[in-house]
Amino acid sequence: MACSRKLFGIGVQSFAAGPDGGRDARFHGTAEHFPSAAGPWTGITVIQAKHTNATNVHYSDSNFSGTIQSSVLSEEVKRVKKLVDAGEVQNYLLFANRRLGGVTAPVITQRIATDTGLDPSAIFLAGSEYLDDMLHFYPDLLQLARVDPMDSPLKVSSHELAEVVLALSIELSASLPPADAPLVDRVLFSEKNEINNMSPEFADLLSKRYMVYTRKIEDFLAQPGNGESLRQYEAAVEEFQTKIVAHRAEFQSFDKLFNYLIELLIARDGVLSRNKPLLRALVFYMYWHCDIGRSADVETEQTLAP
Repeated sequence: MACSRKLFGIGVQSFAAGPDGGRDARFHGTAEHFPSAAGPWTGITVIQAKHTNATNVHYSDSNFSGTIQSSVLSEEVKRVKKLVDAGEVQNYLLFANRRLGGVTAPVITQRIATDTGLDPSAIFLAGSEYLDDMLHFYPDLLQLARVDPMDSPLKVSSHELAEVVLALSIELSASLPPADAPLVDRVLFSEKNEINNMSPEFADLLSKRYMVYTRKIEDFLAQPGNGESLRQYEAAVEEFQTKIVAHRAEFQSFDKLFNYLIELLIARDGVLSRNKPLLRALVFYMYWHCDIGRSADVETEQTLAP
C-alpha cells in the first residue's frame, strides 16, 4: 500500500487478506496528490490490488476483464456495486500488474461506471506501466514497502533505456555503413568474453551484428546536446550492473544472461519491443564498453588480492 499512501496520504487504511468486501485499502478525505494536487479526489476512495504471477498479461485478457461471470472484473464490479449502493465509496482505484493499453482503459472504465453507478471520472485503472512510472518518480517506494530488489529474481527497469533507445532511433539511420565500426577494441574482446563466460559463438554473433553500432552510440552519447540521454544511459548502466553482480550466479553463461535481459526489457516496454535490434545493440555496447560485466582490470585485481 506504499504507492497508495504516496498518492493519498498516510491515512490510507489497509485490510488484512481475506473476505474484505472487495476492498484492499480505503481512504476517507481529500487526496494529497491524486489524480492531481489541483483537483484531488474527495470522499471515500476504495483501492483494490489484483496481483498475478503470470508474465505478459493484459487488462484486456478475457479471464480478467471478459464479460463472463467468472472473470475477475465481473466479480469485482458486483462487490463495488454493493459499496456504491451502501454509500461506502465515491471513488475507485484499481491496481493490477498487467499491461493497460490506451484503447482498453476507457472501455473497462466505462464498463465499471455502467455496472456500478460511479462516474467515469471517479474511476482510475493503474497497470504495470503506471506502476513503473511510480517507481521512477518515487524511488523510495521500494524502501517504504520494505522490498529489497536484490532479494528478488533479476528484474530491471526499462524506463531510462527506453528513453535512450527512442532518442537513438531518431538520431541513427536505419542502416549503418560497415566503415563506422571501430577498428580497435577498448579491451581485448576475447579476454573479456572469457572472463564473463560468454561463448565464442555468441560473442562472434553479437560482434558481427552490433559492433557496427558502437561508434555511432559512443558519438551520440558524447554530443553536448545529448546530456540527458547520457544521464539516462548511466542510470540504466548502474542498475543493470548492480543487478547483474547480485544475480550473476543464477546464469551459467553471459549468453543466457544477455538474452534474459533483452527478453525481460522487450516484455516490459513497448518502445523497446518496437526497437529490438537497437536495444540489443545498446546492451551490447554496454558490454563492449565495459559498463556491464566483469572487466580485465577487475579480474586482475581479484587474482592479485591476498
